[in-house]
Amino acid sequence: MQTVTEEQETRYAELQLMALEAARQGDVETLQPLLAAGIPINLQDQKGNSLLMLASYHGHREAVVLLLNHGADPDRRNDRGQTPLGGVAFKGYLEIARLLVDHGAEPSADQGGGQTPVMFAAVFGRKKMVAYLQGTTAKRGANAFLLKLVTNLASGVRRIVARPIPQTTGS
Repeated sequence: MQTVTEEQETRYAELQLMALEAARQGDVETLQPLLAAGIPINLQDQKGNSLLMLASYHGHREAVVLLLNHGADPDRRNDRGQTPLGGVAFKGYLEIARLLVDHGAEPSADQGGGQTPVMFAAVFGRKKMVAYLQGTTAKRGANAFLLKLVTNLASGVRRIVARPIPQTTGS
């Protein structure tokens, strides 16, 4: 078993801080090699803000794309229960909101106290963001309804097909 020296631990902590700052600043030239070297994609700071949360909140589209393409969790919550989409909705970064939703962020996720990203956008007058998030929420709701309907129909068909065919007696 290989042991880690105190010097190595210190250097790793420094690299983590560099990654967090690079995400906050949108510095993809620094962030890319750190991710390639093994910095955890969902690394969080002392407040629970992930790399993706920091890049998103500060409006750094290129860094957001890099992190999402490396598998960052678009619904990773910070210590206040907020997701990257909640921060983006508050700030009004529509293009980043689209990226997050396209990668699986939940537009109706509770951000604490029953607040949702749509509510954050509305409170701060982000009309385009409100319209987009309401549209994605409605679309997802319709898709969930259709999926349930198709699943129920398929289940019914399976039950009918699985029934034995009644034997008739010849006359």
